Amino acid sequence: MFYFLTAINLFTFIIYGADKRKAEKHQRRISENTLLAVSFLGGTIGALLAMIFFRHKISKTSFLLKFGLIVLVQAVFIYLFENTF
Repeated sequence: MFYFLTAINLFTFIIYGADKRKAEKHQRRISENTLLAVSFLGGTIGALLAMIFFRHKISKTSFLLKFGLIVLVQAVFIYLFENTF
């Protein structure tokens, strides 16, 4: 599990950075759905670090609300998992 989370967070950090670079160069972007999907699959920490490091997607309210919902859902899953086992 540790290796999976490390890999998905590194991957997420990289694609957020790639999207930021594409935005700056006015190239075709990585979709928000893709960014949110990799965040949901375990890359939340990588996404949050990338958002801070690259200053990417931090002023887009709709994205932040969706990202916050993902964090909330993950917190509920962790809570339920911890209290089930």
